[in-house]
Amino acid sequence: MIKIKHLLLLACFTVCFTACKKNEIEEFDHLAQFSKDTAAISAFVKTNNITGGTMDPVVGIYYKIIEPGQGNVKFTTATSIKFDYVGRFLNGSIFDESKTTAGPFFLGEMITGWYFGIPKIQEGGKIRLIVPSYYAYGNRGNERIPANSVLDFDITLVDVVE
Repeated sequence: MIKIKHLLLLACFTVCFTACKKNEIEEFDHLAQFSKDTAAISAFVKTNNITGGTMDPVVGIYYKIIEPGQGNVKFTTATSIKFDYVGRFLNGSIFDESKTTAGPFFLGEMITGWYFGIPKIQEGGKIRLIVPSYYAYGNRGNERIPANSVLDFDITLVDVVE
């Protein structure tokens, strides 16, 4: 009987905490943050005189193809990729970089910004992606990346396996 009471109590606490977290996420204004992010990206590109790139009108990711690479891979979430990269905040500080080629990872395991950006190049290609927080770590962040951070990546696609 005591086990049942403890299980019920645990279940109640779990439901309460899950409900609180859900409401916290629902109250966040994603559209307002996305608007701030895309304005910050546009200002960053202009201030740093970054030319030759494109702001995706639907997704809001800024990308500049440096080398298109070779191949005709049709990327999916199951496409395996290996890459070299440097990830920076808009202030220029590096939050992460590969010391050796990273991967293989499935494209579907990467942040959503990479899922939209990587298919714009092929194996051997190089791209710069400036990703709004919504398509990176959002309003949660992680241990290295604060919530609502716009991220700037230089990525070289070393290997692709469909």
